[in-house]
Amino acid sequence: MGTPSLSPWAVLVPTLVLGGLWAPRVVSRQPNFIVILADDVGWGDLGANWAETKETPHLDQLAAEGTRFVDFHSAASTCSPSRASLLTGRLGLRNGVTHNFAISSLGGLPLNETTLAEVLREAGYTTGAIGKWHLGHHGRHHPTSRGFDFYFGIPYSNDMGCTDNPGYNVPPCPPCPRHGTAARLARKDCYTEVALPLMENVTIVQQPVELGSLARRYVEEAARFIQRASDSGRPFFLYLALAHMHVPLSPPVPPAPGRGVYGASLGEMDELVGRIKELADSLGRGSTLLWFTGDNGPWAQKCELAGRLGPFVGAWQRQRGGSSAKQTTWEGGHRVPALVYWPGRVPARRTSRALLSVLDIFPTLVALAGAALPPSRSFDGLDVSPVLFGWSDVGHKVLLHPNSGAAGKVGEIEALRLAQYKAFYTTGGALACDGSTGPAEQHQPPLIFNLDRDLQEQEPLDVASREYQAVLPAISKAYAQALQDIAADNVSVADYSQDPAAIPCCNMQHVGCRCHGAQGALGSSWDPHVEKRTPRLCL
Repeated sequence: MGTPSLSPWAVLVPTLVLGGLWAPRVVSRQPNFIVILADDVGWGDLGANWAETKETPHLDQLAAEGTRFVDFHSAASTCSPSRASLLTGRLGLRNGVTHNFAISSLGGLPLNETTLAEVLREAGYTTGAIGKWHLGHHGRHHPTSRGFDFYFGIPYSNDMGCTDNPGYNVPPCPPCPRHGTAARLARKDCYTEVALPLMENVTIVQQPVELGSLARRYVEEAARFIQRASDSGRPFFLYLALAHMHVPLSPPVPPAPGRGVYGASLGEMDELVGRIKELADSLGRGSTLLWFTGDNGPWAQKCELAGRLGPFVGAWQRQRGGSSAKQTTWEGGHRVPALVYWPGRVPARRTSRALLSVLDIFPTLVALAGAALPPSRSFDGLDVSPVLFGWSDVGHKVLLHPNSGAAGKVGEIEALRLAQYKAFYTTGGALACDGSTGPAEQHQPPLIFNLDRDLQEQEPLDVASREYQAVLPAISKAYAQALQDIAADNVSVADYSQDPAAIPCCNMQHVGCRCHGAQGALGSSWDPHVEKRTPRLCL
């Protein structure tokens, strides 16, 4: 679906011709790309999607000036697999990343997998990654070894290390220890031994990181990166993976009455995205595609600190216990908000109902850059540029949903989407706010829901009904063909082994790997530029 017959960096955009028909015209300049990936954001966390949400004016404006995709899905419903799929265009059963990496992981995204950054850099792009990585940080798995010229951020989730100001979490976690083992407090689900690091390229510049200033610093680094790329005259690819809305939440000011911690943090994320849009408009020279989406749905066990599902509540599962959001194959786990903005290229004020996925980002951006997909492997994503440009509203015929920890074997294909129908071969609920989990259940024949009538996934079709019997053969065929295609592919295997020596630590002599002169020690007087002149290398 690319444009190989055009010049190496030709980009097709629509233009109106006689008779009122849309036809392509060519812009022979490689576009810039900004991909913003929010963490644990709910489909209903955007006001453009869900009227109850009032905290996202900038995102809503982005939707008004671009195209909103309402049937858009993450490739998995947890962190590492979803990010691996974005950067490879391949599901976890192909790229090897089926569950999350740890702070002590030796491996990461397999080295024989080609990332989007590697393809674009080869095509002449300046590439930068800012924010959460979570695809391996040890050795050659670091972002600067995976195609990115520049990296600034946290190597994994923002709850995978202690900080001096822990923010809001459920349950709350203690601050980093300062005076040896006597000060340490063990608590389930909390990291108390090692402080959360902030890295620039392979150097730890702050440990523990000050979470309250992270959004501001990400914007500052993004501005520097875009300015450098603009000055160089080269196209750029910026992958901005936010800490928002993953716990712990650290709103910059105490939340206003009635707004709550989550609302205040959502407002901070919204302002960050608004600032990035301003940078794209001012420094991107009118040729920047901005793609906003999420890695998976809300983390329901975090109760009031979890996002809004919108209508995608997974009612069938909720009746049986457990959450139907993050880690599950219910719509709330993988249906995520998605906005694409490119002035003069992507239609404004448009809502698309095409069935799309995070998997499509890789092949679409590669095609728009005039580059070629890596050989000798299959891709689960599509070049959906015709959908972006408004020429088509047809996306995937079939979309696969892997288990991400709620039930069954991680990475296995448990659910399948075919047109408006969704079939479950295994169901299960993740840990919910009330402490319940839904047991794994196998379904043969599969449960089938018609999402056109039942967005809540409340009532599966009666197996004896005409509708069920009519659609079952097509679903069974698509499921079998998908599994055969994966089995015949050039698949990778990730190394999930661990070693404490792989934990990023800027000073092993200090409790929690604390750096001298870090924010926690000097408070507001800490100068990041001074820190950068004192390199502390990641092990």
